Amino acid sequence: MKPTTNPTDLGANRTGIAASPANSQKLIEGARQGVPQASFAPSALERERVSYSEQAEPVGTVPPPASIKGAVKTAAKALMGEKASVLIDQMGARLAFERTGTRLYEALLAKLPAAGDHPGGPTRTELEEIRDEELAHAALLADALTTLGADPTAMTPGANITAVASSGVLQVLVDPRTTLTQSLDAILIAELADGNGWNMLAGLAEKMGQDELAAQFRTALDEEEEHIELVRGWLQAALEGQAGVEAKAPAAASPPAPPA
Repeated sequence: MKPTTNPTDLGANRTGIAASPANSQKLIEGARQGVPQASFAPSALERERVSYSEQAEPVGTVPPPASIKGAVKTAAKALMGEKASVLIDQMGARLAFERTGTRLYEALLAKLPAAGDHPGGPTRTELEEIRDEELAHAALLADALTTLGADPTAMTPGANITAVASSGVLQVLVDPRTTLTQSLDAILIAELADGNGWNMLAGLAEKMGQDELAAQFRTALDEEEEHIELVRGWLQAALEGQAGVEAKAPAAASPPAPPA
């Protein structure tokens, strides 16, 4: 087959077992001989994981308030039976994600010139607007953490986990081999997670009496939901265009049945 630069074209992909029937049978037979009584029960592995989990230290801790004012607020919440450190941890997690989100859209902007014609896809202006909103969300969280007396530069446990979890999406975006379509597919994963995170953060802030913060978080959530719809639409248009099909018009709603 001829070399191709389009990942959805047929190419010399020999990763599947069907690419070499004779050798695949040898491989299967070798596996049977090497492990004559194979067991797929995960009980032994699970016991080891439980043992390590019981002894392991946490991935991190929430640092104490960076100011006396913050310490007073944190203590007041604790006396009310609320743990302010949970809110701070989740705000740190969203801040880490928004920093990554800004980098994701910077990487997506680099994919755009190489994408060629992409009807129904994003424009540079649209991607720059989303990138700027992600950066503004990070600034919002940094200011909010400072207001609560927390250190916005601290890597909280939630921030640590979020950074690790989102690193795979970033690796897809910065890989020079990935296309605009594949990058949109990856960034949709990030946007869906981001929207859910903002929704939970806003709800938590409301429950903890932080109404002003909750309102700001709801505004950010509205913008993130717009991001989701835009990315989903761009990805759908790209896939339909590559498949050579046209989007179907939404089915008309059935008229209400006449009264009996």
